[in-house]
Amino acid sequence: MPEAHGRVTKEELARIRARIGQKVTIDEPPYLTEVTRDSIRHWALATGDRNPLFLDEAYARESRYGGLIAPPCQLYAFSQISIGYRGGLPGVHSFFAGSRWRWHEAVRLGQRITPEVTFKDLVELKSRFGGRMFKQISLIRFLTDDGRELAQAESWGMRVERAAAKEKGKYKPLLPAQPYTQRQLDDISQRYSQEQCRGKEPLFFDDVKIGELVPEIIRGPYTATIAVAFEQGWGGLFIKAHSYWFDYLRRHPAAGISNAYNVPEPPEAVHWDSSMARNVGVPEAYDYGPERISWLATMLTNWIGDDGFLSELDCEVRRFNLVGDLTYCRGKAISKHEQDGTSGKVKVELEAVDQRGETTASGTATVTLPRRRR
Repeated sequence: MPEAHGRVTKEELARIRARIGQKVTIDEPPYLTEVTRDSIRHWALATGDRNPLFLDEAYARESRYGGLIAPPCQLYAFSQISIGYRGGLPGVHSFFAGSRWRWHEAVRLGQRITPEVTFKDLVELKSRFGGRMFKQISLIRFLTDDGRELAQAESWGMRVERAAAKEKGKYKPLLPAQPYTQRQLDDISQRYSQEQCRGKEPLFFDDVKIGELVPEIIRGPYTATIAVAFEQGWGGLFIKAHSYWFDYLRRHPAAGISNAYNVPEPPEAVHWDSSMARNVGVPEAYDYGPERISWLATMLTNWIGDDGFLSELDCEVRRFNLVGDLTYCRGKAISKHEQDGTSGKVKVELEAVDQRGETTASGTATVTLPRRRR
């Protein structure tokens, strides 16, 4: 097998920088090409989203959409590189670090969607995590069959030299979660039972106050099972089995990382295999960044109801969310802008916090809300 702990070379840097500004294609088919009832349901189940606009056809038909729509972040599943193109630098570990979403309209049942990906930039950053670290940025446009842009996302990932990351061990002080007591699990269950979608009751722009808190939701505690559930909704980057995996390894030999049995595993194994995670300097297996962004989006769509619209979501993943961790999704209205006589925009500050009190993701969102009739 190739060396698992890759180093950045001048030659490979020159090769990848030559691609900046170019459209990106990969030799793998997308996980999804069409918004179907099943794909919507699988995404909702994977992210814990109970919004009836996504799950109840009779309910959705009575809404302003006239039928089922998809959770906004389901668009991640329409391109394996919607989380940012991270080609080049073979053997150099990569991890997702954030997205800047802009939705122009709802994602509707039956739409066929084609992503267009442009490699935007490669920026070297000072790394506290490992050796050399690079931010790799892509622009993804999600296009309908008639060429209309449904949404776009600027997504980025970090590339870190694996050996240096393991040796430096920035995250060694990040202790795994402690076993949960039955009382704690009962409290988590109770909090889940109290999570609500606003639904048909409008949230009016006029009524939102600066400093108002968005109703908090929780997600987790994180497990390998949750990682598998998300893979079923998202499709992943390297989830291949049997001959398909070995076919892929022949084309991309640096993609495999040997496990305890010397069998090559995909880099994604860090999300369910703690020994693989420790090989890249993280103390336990950890979640997918797009998951956490999707949880924050769910909190927002719960809050704004059927007549609101999530327009923008900018989120940076700041720390790892380990197996066993519980996530608190929080938001606060920080500004308002009167758009016209019928609607207005509210900007919301976002934060995902773990049970240690550490912020694991943060950002802002903009929601469009109806105005009260005068």
